[in-house]
Amino acid sequence: MKTELEAQDIEAIAGRVKELLKPMLSGNSRQVADDIIFDVPALSEYLRVSSKWIYERTHLKEIPHLKVDGVLRFRKKDIDKWLNTYNVPAVNTPERILRAVK
Repeated sequence: MKTELEAQDIEAIAGRVKELLKPMLSGNSRQVADDIIFDVPALSEYLRVSSKWIYERTHLKEIPHLKVDGVLRFRKKDIDKWLNTYNVPAVNTPERILRAVK
């Protein structure tokens, strides 16, 4: 089956493809990824924890969250920032390496 497209249809398709690719090509794809909003099941999958764990953390106000009409929502950029507060830097100073060898 062969389909022929008119010039205006091709222009419309090309314009839409350009719109979709523009953020990725201009370096703004990171910003688009940070605008993600999770619900509880999506966040539990992202963090690889149970939904119960998320509900406990929000009840104790330990995890950044939003309540929209009583429904929990989480901004990806806030969750990533919160996760970074738990970052433990590696400590591999020469003195420490030498002590480990002795």
